Amino acid sequence: MTIPAFPTDAAALTLPGPAGALEVAVDPPEAEVAGQPVAALPIVAVLCHPLPTEGGTMHNKVVTMAARSLRELGVTTVRFNFRGTGTSAGEFDHGEGELDDLRAVVAWVRAQRPDAALWLGGFSFGAYVSLRGAVELEPSVLISIAPPAGRWDFDSIALPTMPWLVIQGEEDEIVDPQAVYDWFAKISETLPGATAELIRMPDTSHFFHRKLMDLRGAIKHGVQRHLQAHDALPGYDAGS
Repeated sequence: MTIPAFPTDAAALTLPGPAGALEVAVDPPEAEVAGQPVAALPIVAVLCHPLPTEGGTMHNKVVTMAARSLRELGVTTVRFNFRGTGTSAGEFDHGEGELDDLRAVVAWVRAQRPDAALWLGGFSFGAYVSLRGAVELEPSVLISIAPPAGRWDFDSIALPTMPWLVIQGEEDEIVDPQAVYDWFAKISETLPGATAELIRMPDTSHFFHRKLMDLRGAIKHGVQRHLQAHDALPGYDAGS
């Protein structure tokens, strides 16, 4: 399979993955937000989707809202379907093969965009996979939305060392919010140099029903200070 070049415009493409083809969507930063131009930044965020066996895909509304939130800040986003999801080849592998899929996508991004900082994020099962890979892949920023503590083995996850944002709905019916809070409290005191922040969203379910715009605001506010290390790309106007 030919390895595609990193597109400059929104594009759907196929990458060679460890289990076969991987379905990928790349989207550039938004041109403007609320009538104000957006400065395109040298940042690429790779986002992981929720559990495929429960219908999770890269088109999940939480994942697409997270991607939109970052694009409104000038970040390029990459979403992809884990093995066995959409047109991605292979079968569900309980987080093991899915981590290999993430490695393949990140390797492609870094090879194609060596000038860009890598951000990494995920929702639910995708948060679990991206957390497992964070220390190895060394993103500049990590974003975990509804990380499924208590549903998957979080005790064996190496602690992230990069700036890290965790967002959890307080009325989550799938992931136990208290399990997330207890897990975060336990590890946040021992994180080696990471700037960790937990945002609790009241009256919010697992899929952020009627709260997607609030999620958008939480993400943009939570990562805003981490944008300052990156200069805008030439040829783009700065936005607010």
